Amino acid sequence: MRIIAILALSLGLGLSAGSVLSAESGSEEPRDTTERIPETLGFVEWVVMKDTGLRLKARLDTGAKTSSLHAVNVQEFQREGQEWVSFQIPLGDHEDQPGKGNITHDDVILELERPVYRTVLIKRKGAPSQRRHVVKMEFCIAGTIHETQFSLTDRGNFSYPVLLGRRFMSDDNILIDSADSFLAKRDCQFNTLEELAKQADQA
Repeated sequence: MRIIAILALSLGLGLSAGSVLSAESGSEEPRDTTERIPETLGFVEWVVMKDTGLRLKARLDTGAKTSSLHAVNVQEFQREGQEWVSFQIPLGDHEDQPGKGNITHDDVILELERPVYRTVLIKRKGAPSQRRHVVKMEFCIAGTIHETQFSLTDRGNFSYPVLLGRRFMSDDNILIDSADSFLAKRDCQFNTLEELAKQADQA
């Protein structure tokens, strides 16, 4: 099994020229906070995590305030007096990443580190409360780069590894068409399984 170590503050892993590009512009655009033009997306869309090129399906859910990201083996640690977390994203849990068939999704696990932005206490009926870490991460959706807060939680039993909540929609002026999916007019660059595995070999 390959473990891909992603540096904590890496701004990118160098998406290859063979990666899929935006259908209109050929590249992602940063979010412009000065022009809050509403954009309508489907209740399910593709997102690409900016620092890894990892493509995942996301459910856009107005019933949740904070977004969440599938993560396992979440571990706290201290770095220069600040609370950080390390966590893993097993690609085999959802198999959203395209590949050429040379390796399987189960062969690749992404390992990331992020500073903790805040923590939340989740109350569960009939079970002990659960403390979850929240981190800020950049991602691309509909050809545009965004940043939002993600609660790290095991979503292995859910259909979608990413949930985008009301905070993201409100901050970025996103409207949801709950009757349709994949309405994004532009795509985002992403790495294939083989390209992600190659990063591990070069680490």
